[in-house]
Amino acid sequence: MKNNLTAIIIAKNEATMIAACLETLLFCEKIIVLDTGSSDRTVAIAESYGAKVVHFAHDSFAKLREKAASLVETDWLFYVDADERVTPALAKEVLLYIEQNTAPVMALYRRNICYGHQFRYGNWENDRVTRIFHRDHLLTWTGEIHESPVFKGEVATLQHQLIHLTHRNTADNLAKSAEWTIKEARSLAAAATSEVGFWTIIRKGVMEFYRRALKHQGYKDGLAGLVEALVQAMNRMMVYIQVWELQQKPSLEKRYEREEQEIRRLWHKEGKISV
Repeated sequence: MKNNLTAIIIAKNEATMIAACLETLLFCEKIIVLDTGSSDRTVAIAESYGAKVVHFAHDSFAKLREKAASLVETDWLFYVDADERVTPALAKEVLLYIEQNTAPVMALYRRNICYGHQFRYGNWENDRVTRIFHRDHLLTWTGEIHESPVFKGEVATLQHQLIHLTHRNTADNLAKSAEWTIKEARSLAAAATSEVGFWTIIRKGVMEFYRRALKHQGYKDGLAGLVEALVQAMNRMMVYIQVWELQQKPSLEKRYEREEQEIRRLWHKEGKISV
């Protein structure tokens, strides 16, 4: 029976995660995987589950969301990340809303599992994402990194949560941070009116840790909550360290080019050295 719903996954090198995600999306009429440049088995795995794979890369997450939406042929679309899982109860609730046409847009709360622990504090408990749309009501997406949808119509918040299996280990955490922190740094550097200094970097990290660990009581999630707050603080510092890099005049790239030129000049001046 057709349910007029397409699941969308935007993925890059998600071979270890995407199969389990796809298994929870087989209730959808169609699945589209927008591959942004995988070098592992992501594409092969997606195709083995019957997903339509389209290759498209862009630095803007909003543009990726828009491109994926343009490929949808059903009336409804559901954005799901490779590290997210739909439960049977959530699937039934989504299909019921679609059948009854209760609201053209649906939002979900996410149950975040970080470092193997369900986080109930640190502001993770307020993680609400708007992911399901009737295609006529989704207008566009905005934001290069922390993208958000622009839509029309009433939003229904579903009762059942989307499971988010994130921050599975520090290595994966750092790899993802390396990818998105530079994008945020470029955006901040383009808009910056003042130079980033040492104390700016320290202050940003300290404030991020304070917000997550103390203000939002992340410490109540135990050591895992404190570790996550510390990781987020480090990520914030990495963003501003890279803003500092981008603000350098001449650029770091130019400085290294100058060093290379000097070395070549020395060798040209010295001539061939015989053993």
